[in-house]
Amino acid sequence: MSTTRRELLAALAGLAAAGPRRALAARGAPPSAKPFSPRVGYAAITWNGNDRQAIADIAAVGFHGIQLRASVLQEFEEKPAELRRLLDEAQIKLLCFSSGSVDAAPEKQREYVDTHARHAKFVARVGGPFIQLISNRPKDRAPTAEEYARLGALLNEIGRRALDEGVRLVYHNHMHAFSETPEEVARVLDHSDPRYLSLLLDVAHYRQGGGDPAAGLRAHRERLAVVHLKDVVSPLPGATDAGRYSYQFVELGRGKVDVPAAVQALKDIGYGGDVIVELDAPPEPGKTAKDCAILNKAYVTEKLGLAL
Repeated sequence: MSTTRRELLAALAGLAAAGPRRALAARGAPPSAKPFSPRVGYAAITWNGNDRQAIADIAAVGFHGIQLRASVLQEFEEKPAELRRLLDEAQIKLLCFSSGSVDAAPEKQREYVDTHARHAKFVARVGGPFIQLISNRPKDRAPTAEEYARLGALLNEIGRRALDEGVRLVYHNHMHAFSETPEEVARVLDHSDPRYLSLLLDVAHYRQGGGDPAAGLRAHRERLAVVHLKDVVSPLPGATDAGRYSYQFVELGRGKVDVPAAVQALKDIGYGGDVIVELDAPPEPGKTAKDCAILNKAYVTEKLGLAL
């Protein structure tokens, strides 16, 4: 029986998603034989759609990897080679692409598959390895078992289509999504196929949802493909609601996430993927996105001891 291109890509992606521990074990070497030295990138979300400025600033600060958002499609969807040249000139690699969000509405499934398959094709032409998706939680209630099953099937199909382009789909745990709590993160993964879907674990969203990021990284090591290093304060000063929805993202080291413990967990599991620093917006008026990136770089290099 001949092997199809999709089957070959799925097999290769499955090996990549399993992480370096399995690869090293196959060679008879212990996990510790490979030093922990992840590629550290920075997310363009802080620049709120000004993607050319984000690329310039991130490069100037000293990061060599970037996560771009679907906002770049407005200028570059028909010109992926131009975006690739822009990144090459800045000496920055596209580490991940934020493709948008999905939900479990049956009438939207085909549109979602076609849209994100098109994005995967674009990312492949720019030279990126991953597209990221988040999910939209039903308003004012938890998702049902049927909705989790439908979401899993949708993610599998998008993941298959992405693999046809040589790009891997990662699911981003997120507040206001199907994956707020640690139990819900596991539920999304349980309803999806590891051949077609890996995990992007965001340590701040995981912490805000009631989880221990270090424990989550260890628990999901076999599905882990990308990590967001991020911090959060909660509840906000003066907030009357001290629940999980009272929060603000801040620069690394300013919030309640034990970022060093999360990085230690990555070392312990032999993680060999990328880490991406993310901050949704400058937390104080008058502070620029580049100001925040400079502060985050200092934390990454001085406190975490990671090289850019």
